[in-house]
This record gives sequence, C-alpha cells and structure tokens, in this order.
Amino acid sequence: MRCRFWIVIALLASVGVAAKGQENVVRQGKGYRFERDGWVYIHIEGKAQERGYQHGYLAAPELKDVLRSLKYLTYWNTGKKWEFFVEAAERMYAPHAGGELLDEMKGIAEGARAAGVQITWQEVLAWNGYEELTDYWWPNEKEGKYAKGDPDRKGRCSAFLATGSATKGGKVVMAHNSWNNFEFGQFANVILDIQPDKGHRMFMQAAPGYIYSFADFFVTDAPLMGTETTIGGFGMYDPKGESEFTRVRKAMQYADNLDQFVEIMKKKNNGGYANSWLLADLKTGEIMRFELGLKFDNVERKKDGYFIGFNAPLDPRIRNLECSNTGYADIRRHQGARQARLEQLMRKHHGKIDVEIGKEILADHYDVYLKKNNPCSRTVDGHYELDAREFMSQPGRPLPFQPRGAVDGKVTDSDLAKEMTFWARWGNSSGMPFDAKKFLADHVQWNYLEGYLMDRPRQPWALFKAGEK
Repeated sequence: MRCRFWIVIALLASVGVAAKGQENVVRQGKGYRFERDGWVYIHIEGKAQERGYQHGYLAAPELKDVLRSLKYLTYWNTGKKWEFFVEAAERMYAPHAGGELLDEMKGIAEGARAAGVQITWQEVLAWNGYEELTDYWWPNEKEGKYAKGDPDRKGRCSAFLATGSATKGGKVVMAHNSWNNFEFGQFANVILDIQPDKGHRMFMQAAPGYIYSFADFFVTDAPLMGTETTIGGFGMYDPKGESEFTRVRKAMQYADNLDQFVEIMKKKNNGGYANSWLLADLKTGEIMRFELGLKFDNVERKKDGYFIGFNAPLDPRIRNLECSNTGYADIRRHQGARQARLEQLMRKHHGKIDVEIGKEILADHYDVYLKKNNPCSRTVDGHYELDAREFMSQPGRPLPFQPRGAVDGKVTDSDLAKEMTFWARWGNSSGMPFDAKKFLADHVQWNYLEGYLMDRPRQPWALFKAGEK
C-alpha cells in the first residue's frame, strides 16, 4: 500500500489535479480519473494507442497491485508461473486481437510504464484473458480436449433484464451483480468510459487495464444495453478460436443492433468465458437472451416480459452436451436456488420493477432451500464467505467459508441508458462489509491470502455518467 500511495502522489504532481468535492481529478491528455464511493472512474478517448496510454497511466496504481497479485496467486493456484500464461496469451490471443485492440493494450503498457509500473503489453494481454487462460484453456491442456467444467468457479453473477408489462412505465430495466473470488474480484472497481475515434462510445464496469468489461455490465451509444451471467460447468474450449474478451469488445464498439452483436460474438468463437447474455436494443425496445456455448447457441427475443441470469444454461444442448453438473434446478446449489428466487422476485414485483426495485433484488438474502433470510452461496447477493456448504450435493467440494461472492451491484433503465448512465454499488450489493483481517483470523485455512485480500467497507449506491467530470 505504501508503494501505491507514492505512485498516486507522483501522478497528482505530474499531470495536475482539479478538486471536485472530496474527489481528485487526475488528467493525462484527454483522459482523466477520479474516485468516488470505492469506484475508480476512468475516461479515455482518441485513437487506440492514445486512449490506451491514457488508461495505463491513469490506472498505474491499481495495475501495480494487480501485477503483484498475478505473479503470486497464479503460481499458488496453478503450479505454473505467471510467465507461462503470458507466453500462452501472446501465442493464442495476439493474432486475433487485430491492430486496433492490440495497439490499445500496447498503449496501456506504455502508459503504465511512464507512470513507473513495469508491465509489458503481453502481460496486459494475459490479464485481459486471465479468466480464459486459467479456467478454460489450462484445465483443457492438463486433461485433454474436454475438461470437466467447474460449476462453482465458473458460476458468476446474478442478473435480470425486464421490459413492457413487467416494469414500471414499460421501461427496460437491467440489473447485475458480479461474483468472484475476492482476491481478484476486488480489482473490478473501475467505471470505464471509452470514447474511441471510430465505432460506438462504451460505458461499463471494468478492471484496471481491461479493454472490455469482464463483469459485463455496459451501455453503448448504439444504443445497446448488455450484461451476462457465466455458464457454470462449461468445459469446452478451442485454442484456435478468438478470445471472448476481444469478441465482446468488438461487439460493444461496432454492433449497431442485437443481430450484429450476436454475429460478432459467434465469429471465430473459442468457447472461452461462455455466457448467457442479456441484451437490449433501445431503438426497438426489444430484449434478448443469447446463450453462447462453443458448438451451440440459442437466441430468445421479446418486447414484453423478462429474462433472468443465474449461471446455468436453459438450452438443453449446451446444458447436456457442453456442460457437466450445472446445478440447474438443484436448490441446494447456488444456480438452482437463484433460479427459483429470481423467478419469485420477478413475479412478486411484476409491473413495478424499476431501478430501486432492481437494487432491492440484487441485495436479496432469502435462501429458498432453508426458507429463511440467510446470506450464503444460494442467495441472489452471494456470500460464500459465510457459508459452511453443508448441504451441497457434491461430496468433497466446494469448499466451506470461501472468500468469494458478490462484490458489487449495478442497475440502469432505458431512460438512464440513453444518457449512458447507471447506478453502481461497490463492495457488496447489500452493503455488507468485508473485513479481510477478521476473515483470515476466523478462517486460518486461507492465510496464504494475507496481504492479497483487501477490505471492502460498506459503500452507498452512486450514479455515474459517461463524460462526467
């Protein structure tokens, strides 16, 4: 933390600071950053290398922490050094990134180095593809072409998308919270505003150094809205295909409508970071659920009703032929429990769903298995860190009291999205704080994370807008 403090001081001294209440605005060229309620807001604009340089320079303090964690935790979790995955990323992902996205990542590395953080563009590339490298590519490399998917590790996020008679005033309402292991999920506190020289403007939740969202909550000036929940238990992967993070970035930047978004995502699909996408086109009022596996995909559209996301696929082909042990309909498991609870909540609030109801749904702690309020792995606002997992149907796993769960909440509606605006809450959807020191004292089996887990105190909901200064 001492190194991070001095990097911030150096940035403030070198690029100039403007006061904004309790915030500090740090500028680099046309880019700038400020901090609010646990979030780091970063605006970048211009050509690929230019906007990348702004990003890397402004996110340098966070990138220093990220790189430190990657070098330690990658080896601990896989037995392979960080450099092994960096080499794999360059080999697999660089050829598909294209000139523009590769130039942006090279700019990120250059900007970070100018701010005193020694990081290469290959490391920026590997960081963007870390989810695929460690959860999709490497398991398949070890076990063969098809590795049994881990439904817990790949089970991330709760979400819904509603419109028409389901919502107040017929607006489109979108809500999402991100689930992750805390040691990496704690880095996804960036609100990223990208104004490129070509294509659509993109406003999203992201992580430092990312060219895409990863948490996948975004709005564009197409105008499109989008979010997703990861498909748990998915094990397919094609190392010759194009990574999910470059495909979805291209889809956000260049898709004018939902059909184009689907087309871009399916092209050269490698199966990495397989998701159930929830998308809306604000020009037509149509919402879509787009489930994308490797060999199979499924699209559902409507202008009235809702879709929910709970980390299990509905498409029978993806669920039975490309996944294993998805947890679908098993309310002892987080997927089945949240499927049931989100359906209950959609029915309970039908016709009244708006941004405030969305916040309430994301913070829900009702456990449908035990039939009581009980923040745990089965609730919409997930808390593995509080869960002994004694009711699980998988002998020997998953682990009890794992430092994992929901680390944020985001909600927007069609009126806000047209203004490229959304509400966000950092730390936890319900505001429940996380005390790293206390957690490690209570659960000494995780002591290898000492120095790599950050506190996440209770934060309020905050409203962010693209171009905000």
